[in-house]
Amino acid sequence: MSGQDAHFAGSIPSAYNELLGPLMFAPYGEDLAARVLGFGAKAVLEVASGTGVVTRALDRSLPANVRLVATDLNEGMLAVARRSPSARVTWQQADAQQLPFADAEFDAVVCQFGYMFPPDKQACFREARRVLSPGGRLLFNMWGPLEKNELTDVVGRSVAAAFPNDPPAFLTRTPFAFHDAAMLRGELERAGFSGIELETVDKVTRADSAEKVAMGICMGTPLRSEIEARDPARLQGVTDAAAAALVDRFGKAPFDNRMSAVVVTARRS
Repeated sequence: MSGQDAHFAGSIPSAYNELLGPLMFAPYGEDLAARVLGFGAKAVLEVASGTGVVTRALDRSLPANVRLVATDLNEGMLAVARRSPSARVTWQQADAQQLPFADAEFDAVVCQFGYMFPPDKQACFREARRVLSPGGRLLFNMWGPLEKNELTDVVGRSVAAAFPNDPPAFLTRTPFAFHDAAMLRGELERAGFSGIELETVDKVTRADSAEKVAMGICMGTPLRSEIEARDPARLQGVTDAAAAALVDRFGKAPFDNRMSAVVVTARRS
């Protein structure tokens, strides 16, 4: 994985939060928060919390006496997350591969669309198990196949066509590359987890405009860095072409955004 794949900096965090948060991440955040509520946890750790989409859902749903710590590798993402203050949430910069917490400190570890990014996923799972109390739960989701997330697929194909000799591969290489059930189960078992359950969860939201979708994916993710590395002067033009591809596929009116993800639950024995 390229180091840029996990680099959310500059204007990317704000675009990610404003353009992609409601469209792609909020529905899955509510799903994870509802599941965590059922665990009865007293201390919850969120890793790769990004701009706080899941954190805010957890803050709304969990009882007031539950401790909630949210971490992310990128300070730029945390800076956006902190714009929604909460007396209960502790924000902390941390690497999921080497967590700065004590053994058995949490009853639940949660991660939304984050474990695709660290290069050493086994280290992430071992660290999650280490900080969990006996019987504690690890809960996370991963995007399903790109072809089942059509808006992103259309944008990705359009961007790739703009650079036929060196197509940006961020989407296929990282966020949509880790959904194989056998692989996930095997990695979790190697890390010492049991009671592993995987569920495909489909969601539908409404996209207001093709332009906002294209801007969110092209300018609110590390795909932006890949475009700019090839030709920084073409960022707006490539984004406009992606918006045109969405209009060709879905029309100009608001349209459905159909998404698919894999939700994984595992228990520390």
